[in-house]
Amino acid sequence: MNWDQIEGNWKQFKGDVQQKWGKLTDDQLDVIAGKREQLAGKIQEIYGTAKDDVEKDLTHWQSSLNSPQVKVNNNPTIKM
Repeated sequence: MNWDQIEGNWKQFKGDVQQKWGKLTDDQLDVIAGKREQLAGKIQEIYGTAKDDVEKDLTHWQSSLNSPQVKVNNNPTIKM
């Protein structure tokens, strides 16, 4: 999934972002509005993480959105 798709469907992805980076508030996420650079900057600011590490985390999170998910024997969702 490319970032334009994430930005275009930000309301759907906002919960996923907040689950991964729980210190981000709804208001902050509304202001970010799916803009990758703004999201990276806010994560860097709040968590005190280096820019390169934030970019790696965002890339990893973005690529995880492409992974098919299945439920196995009523266990939590497992990425395949």
